[in-house]
Amino acid sequence: MLDLHMILDAKKRIDKKIYNTPFKKSIFLSEEDKNIYFKLECLQITNSFKLRGVISKMTTLSNKERERGVVTVSSGNHGVAVSYAANILGIKKAVIFVPKNTPESKITKIKYYGGEVRKIGANYDEAHNIGMEYISKNDMIYIDSYDKDPLVYAGQGTIALEILKQNKNIDTFIVPIGGGGLVSGIGIAAKAINPSIKIIGVQTDRCPAMRASLRDNKLYSKYNSKPSICEALIGGVGELSFKLAKDAIDYVLNVDEEFIKKAVVHMIKKEKIIAEPSSCVTLAAFYQYKEYFGKENALIISGSNIDEELMIDLLNNY
Repeated sequence: MLDLHMILDAKKRIDKKIYNTPFKKSIFLSEEDKNIYFKLECLQITNSFKLRGVISKMTTLSNKERERGVVTVSSGNHGVAVSYAANILGIKKAVIFVPKNTPESKITKIKYYGGEVRKIGANYDEAHNIGMEYISKNDMIYIDSYDKDPLVYAGQGTIALEILKQNKNIDTFIVPIGGGGLVSGIGIAAKAINPSIKIIGVQTDRCPAMRASLRDNKLYSKYNSKPSICEALIGGVGELSFKLAKDAIDYVLNVDEEFIKKAVVHMIKKEKIIAEPSSCVTLAAFYQYKEYFGKENALIISGSNIDEELMIDLLNNY
């Protein structure tokens, strides 16, 4: 399904097309027995880790497949990555379905890179149902954001390779969970290199889909979520991630949205880093579950595409 060899191959394909993002120690959060580092995927070319998986997949397409065009369903960041990748790879048609609650900052970027945006559905699961019906009726290449494609997961796993090159002593990875592609890719790569590394996945408590899936030993590909500022983490779990989870993830933590809001503000005011709420769940987990952390901790800051109005509101109120 996914192994270190596939992830190493993905790194060769994508390395010259992405940034090897910075790895920064927090002087504000690190303690005598705990060092906190941020892997700044928010500084990736499209301001999100999603580009890694997208480039990993799209660089394997044949010329005929590229001529057919690409299509995807996204809560925003994946759609931006598909639009950008289509642009640099010369793919003329890229259709991106997004839910109506997608931040305008993400939609603007999709359009800037040339993608065609279609806003449908109140949330990701609704958009996904409508988008997949379109895909079944049109002869285009589907770029999976998180569900079944190991090439996408392999691209996300390259983050672990970079981190362990930047600091070989990292013993704990703290990773956001939406569909699960990021945490699974990182977990498979990191544990293949060092089986003692601990992988902590983090969700908003408004959508504990992965934790529920593991608890019930049942894949929740759709999940009845509550409204959240973490729109990128809302929805069900990917099929491949569910299959990999027991080998890739040690703990799944659900964090309160109040801690997420405080984490966004801390990142801006103290660390001078703009990070969207969906990526700040890793810092929220430090606030709420510090006892799970190790000595050398890598927090994945997965994206920075926060809506401007939300950012201003949080800065004014926290």
